[in-house]
Amino acid sequence: MKRYCLSVVGEFACFTRPEMKVERVSYDIITPSAARALFEAILWKPAIRWHVRRIEVLKPIRWINLRRNEVGAVISTRNVQQAMTAGEGDLALYVEDERQQRAGLFLRDVAYRVHADLELCSAEPPQKYHEMFERRAAKGQWVNQPYLGCREFAADVRLAGEVSSPAIQESRDLGWMLHDLDFAQASNPQPRFFRAQMNNGVIEVPSFEHAEVTQ
Repeated sequence: MKRYCLSVVGEFACFTRPEMKVERVSYDIITPSAARALFEAILWKPAIRWHVRRIEVLKPIRWINLRRNEVGAVISTRNVQQAMTAGEGDLALYVEDERQQRAGLFLRDVAYRVHADLELCSAEPPQKYHEMFERRAAKGQWVNQPYLGCREFAADVRLAGEVSSPAIQESRDLGWMLHDLDFAQASNPQPRFFRAQMNNGVIEVPSFEHAEVTQ
């Protein structure tokens, strides 16, 4: 494995707590699964896996209350199948009919450094993947737009250079946090959690197989 560090900055973020059923309430910091998605936005191939190892919080944790319009429906599978069979069909969602307004407690003005290991899961030479990731990350390029929990909260993500800004000097117990999803059963992925501890702005993330990570 080879370890990389990304610098992540955003105006807003929402890493939604799964226990909140209706309103959007964010965790205090970025979750390991959201951090993994940032690396995958730059480079993802079936032959590689990203493992988040450390999260550094660079700015004080600040909050904002917002109310957003959301669409309260999805296109049904049945309608899609009928359209595929017929060769045509109306698959549109009409926002004015399905709009819902929901309150949210979001993070604002966030900045992180996230560290992750790149694991190669095949016998291919790893050098080409290392070079590909380093080239894209250094130029700020990606395959998919990186975002901070919600797609409208875009993230500025770049390969971290020399450490110029230290992590915040704050320690606290962040409680149980989503680590990632267990895809052992692809049709029914299960969330797994760990007890997150921030020590002087740094959260050490246990490996997914560690005994601390539980359902």
